[in-house]
Amino acid sequence: MAVAKNQHSRKKPAANKTNPDASLRKHLVELLNAGNAHVTMADAFADFSAEKRGAYANGLEHTAWHLLEHLRIAQWDILEFSHNPKHVSPDFPEGYWPKTPGPRNDAEWTKSVQSVASDLRAMIRLVTNPRTDLFVPLPWGDGQTVLREALVLADHNAYHVGQMVDLRRALGIWKKS
Repeated sequence: MAVAKNQHSRKKPAANKTNPDASLRKHLVELLNAGNAHVTMADAFADFSAEKRGAYANGLEHTAWHLLEHLRIAQWDILEFSHNPKHVSPDFPEGYWPKTPGPRNDAEWTKSVQSVASDLRAMIRLVTNPRTDLFVPLPWGDGQTVLREALVLADHNAYHVGQMVDLRRALGIWKKS
């Protein structure tokens, strides 16, 4: 005896209502924040003792101040280029690195840390703004897009945050697992 199938017993798959643009923007924010697979910048620079900020570790080229300032300058440059047609980048490479191994004082260190955080938030606002076309080439560039700049920023930050973790380990001041 044949049993009739109930047409309603099987649910139809839900229509794919995912907005690819919103999904991409969400993933960019996650990448920029670096919390998924990497140490965050906040963790890398947190509780860095003043006496170690200008210290070199055996076998490593940069101090914590070098890395922090380089991140700040490069991130600022990428952010400004991404939205300001009149922006002029610093000379490369000398304009992207501090001239001294350490900050002059705690206030200079704190200001740099705060600037890094502020500029990162600004880049996140730029990529999450639905009016920002992630794919259109920037008229003042030579083919760069906001998407490309956000990816370069995330990659650059991850690289140098990794260097900071290595430096902290070499200096014996990294407590994270």
